[in-house]
Amino acid sequence: MKNFKIILLSILALFTLSCDLDEDPIFLDSNAVYSDINVAKAALDGIYQSLTSYNAQELRTWVDHGFSGLFLTSKQAGGNGANSINNQTLYSLKPAYDAPSSNLWGGLYSVIARCNGAIHNINTVLEPTSSDESSFNDIAGQAYFVRAWSYFYLTRLWGDIPLWLTLPDNENLHLSTTATKEVYVQIISDAQKAISLMNNSFGTGYPKQFAANMLLAKVYMALATNPNIREDGFSEADYWQLAYDQAIEVYGQYALVDDYASLFTDSNENSSESIWELQISQVAANSQMGRNYTPWKYKLGQHYGWSKVRSAVYDFHAYTYPDDPRIDATYLSSWVRADNGNPVNVYPSNPNRNSWFNSHPYHFKFTEKDTQHNNQYNDQNLIIYRYGELLIMLAEISNELDNGQQLGFVSELLSRASVSLAPQVGYYGTQDEFRDAIMYEYRFELLGEGEDSHHNRRRGFDYFLNQTINPINNWPGNNNHDLISSTDPSQVMFLQIPLIEINTNNLID
Repeated sequence: MKNFKIILLSILALFTLSCDLDEDPIFLDSNAVYSDINVAKAALDGIYQSLTSYNAQELRTWVDHGFSGLFLTSKQAGGNGANSINNQTLYSLKPAYDAPSSNLWGGLYSVIARCNGAIHNINTVLEPTSSDESSFNDIAGQAYFVRAWSYFYLTRLWGDIPLWLTLPDNENLHLSTTATKEVYVQIISDAQKAISLMNNSFGTGYPKQFAANMLLAKVYMALATNPNIREDGFSEADYWQLAYDQAIEVYGQYALVDDYASLFTDSNENSSESIWELQISQVAANSQMGRNYTPWKYKLGQHYGWSKVRSAVYDFHAYTYPDDPRIDATYLSSWVRADNGNPVNVYPSNPNRNSWFNSHPYHFKFTEKDTQHNNQYNDQNLIIYRYGELLIMLAEISNELDNGQQLGFVSELLSRASVSLAPQVGYYGTQDEFRDAIMYEYRFELLGEGEDSHHNRRRGFDYFLNQTINPINNWPGNNNHDLISSTDPSQVMFLQIPLIEINTNNLID
């Protein structure tokens, strides 16, 4: 039996930025020693509990939607129009010191704090000889994995960030920012450790090492497309090959579900397609995803429907794949009110774009499908990584490597039983044309699932400007009901470090 130490961290105040935090951090006893695997398992569950919190997940999707350039919101606007002063920052790519991104910052650093506690206090063994030792390894591996994922998300949004790898104390509450390039070195190290340690000790509901392989592939793809953060001695081609080596480890380990729409229902949780899925409990997690993303009167009970997709995004999807069944699973434009049975029609079902409400379709994936459910909380799981995305990644990587496999991965994705589409014309053109087509495929397949802002920016400002910002800003149907996105690279590429962090951390200017 291994001796190990676990800190069940509740140090949300370590990194400030949560609306319900104590002013002063509370440091728990770091000297307690345990030898019970159940205690270690509780620490692991504490990591995932923190990851499913409102600040870490619901605000993650909220910020990603806003900063992607693909969505609009009526939150705080009273439904009076998309040009409300409250929507002139994040959703028009002019980030300021807004509360959602600030609280997301704090939420993710709270997750990192719990990961640091587990990493610091769990002993691992290279060759475990007992089930408990294997379980200890798995717990540590998952802590490394979640920490890597959290830092990957943070640095893609904010660039240079504080890099916490140890437990702070009262003498060391703050860090200066670490250069993005160095953050990526740490992310790679953590992901590699996760791959070596994760072993599926706890079964369904917990990620396997393949999730860490996928994360590492995504990291290498980011490095391949950004020369400023590559390690010395590594070329673009090197990183594409490294990305392929990691992604192919996941290939064949999962399978597409036949029904695309079922991915976004609580009846098909932990499916064959799910590589990493957060387990949501209505009672324990108090998830407000359903409430926040369900349109007005679509269901009984509370519903806000704050997230709408820009109509130009819908139009391009429908133009590219006119008969794509994914459209109905992604966008909502008509329904019958749950309270009185009256029909509701918004764009494109309602061609009259005379108000914000009518001007854009709703994002449907997170809408609560049970119209009779009247609780403000729901328990639908949230998929972070799935096999459909892996196939797109492999197609993109293969195109860059020119290994001849790219069309096969695309065809596999589009052959899903409920989709069954022929690849778009761009897939049969040049390498550049394939690249443009596959970058849009991320949008068609994964819109709103939490990675849009990163996919749009991963190839640099010029690509983001020409492929996302300008086409939407210059869309012929644009009118005063649409926000105009900034074209200033100093605004659109990174969020500003939260003001409360700057004000409380004298090591950050």
